[in-house]
Amino acid sequence: MEDYEVEFVERGDREARFLVRGITPAFANGIRRAMVADVPTFSIDELRVVENSSVMFDEQIGLRLGLVPLTTPEGEFEIGDEVTLALDVEGPSREETTETVTAYSGDIVSSDEMVRPANDNIPIIDLKAGQRLEAEADAVLDRGRDHAKHQGGVAVGYRHLQRVEVVGDKGEFADEEPHILRGVVEEDGELVHTDEFGNDLTQRYPGKEIEVEDVPNAFVFHVETDGSLTVDELVTRAVGSLRDRADELRESIQL
Repeated sequence: MEDYEVEFVERGDREARFLVRGITPAFANGIRRAMVADVPTFSIDELRVVENSSVMFDEQIGLRLGLVPLTTPEGEFEIGDEVTLALDVEGPSREETTETVTAYSGDIVSSDEMVRPANDNIPIIDLKAGQRLEAEADAVLDRGRDHAKHQGGVAVGYRHLQRVEVVGDKGEFADEEPHILRGVVEEDGELVHTDEFGNDLTQRYPGKEIEVEDVPNAFVFHVETDGSLTVDELVTRAVGSLRDRADELRESIQL
């Protein structure tokens, strides 16, 4: 398992595709599950409403705030640690020409600068003149296995890398049926994103007979985060959690 290779196809802070060679299907699925369930993130857990004269119930406000991703630095907190957040917004005054004021996630103030909204432009509520929302909340560090709001990976999946090979020409009267593939394929040792040819191999190889096969022990991961972590942080922490669990199992067996 130590001979695996990693190659990025697309790489961004919040979304990436990368190829891993030299791992088994079980290990690939273990990485996916660890990214979803094992990597802890902060999320608002408890809300204390001071004033709410808006059209929304307190429970609706709590739900919206609980879905705001919060940055989660590595190594600074332990599971169960809490950080206090506050939100205090009110509708427009009589002098203002706007009918409503929108409260955004960027209006949330944190007691710890390391834990703050990952996005400042998530709308929370519209307030009209005379309406106000003031609340405090406790954000807790926990794992996705305990609640989905702690899942830093909002889209995590993988599939076998597939190899495409031209084996000859189609017959003169052969039907040109679409051959749809999605993701990334390997052609002559090069990685090609199927978006480049509309996901249809007949568009890339018109009139050609082709064969498609899975590349053994090679998987393409597509990972997208909610901003609480970068892709690099999510993947490395997930792999680290697998390593820690393997070490615990090894020690238990030795005992």
